[in-house]
Amino acid sequence: MANTCDEAKCTGDCSTCSAEDLTVTLTLDDDTQVECAIVGIYEVGKQQYIALLPLDKNGENQDGEVYLYRYETSPSGAPILGNIETDEEYEAASEGFDEMLDSMEYDELVPEEDVAQ
Repeated sequence: MANTCDEAKCTGDCSTCSAEDLTVTLTLDDDTQVECAIVGIYEVGKQQYIALLPLDKNGENQDGEVYLYRYETSPSGAPILGNIETDEEYEAASEGFDEMLDSMEYDELVPEEDVAQ
């Protein structure tokens, strides 16, 4: 995975990045490269996952497809992606992704100062 963010202090740990429009380049098993936007990094149980939105040549996603991967960081902070191995794990990762999206939508709808009251 190649990180293409423009953050001057990028450590490769995308979970701490605040950059808008952050993308990464995935190299698939057939050596095809796919540019993806990072939707988010979230945790299910003790495992972190990353949701990636594959982009076309125009930087858009026409079909709504999302890639889910296990997410870890190396001791130096570089991101490491891993495949989800079982149907059960995929189901848990998918549910976690849905919860993350629900939370993001809630955060956009309700101003933070209203939550604290």
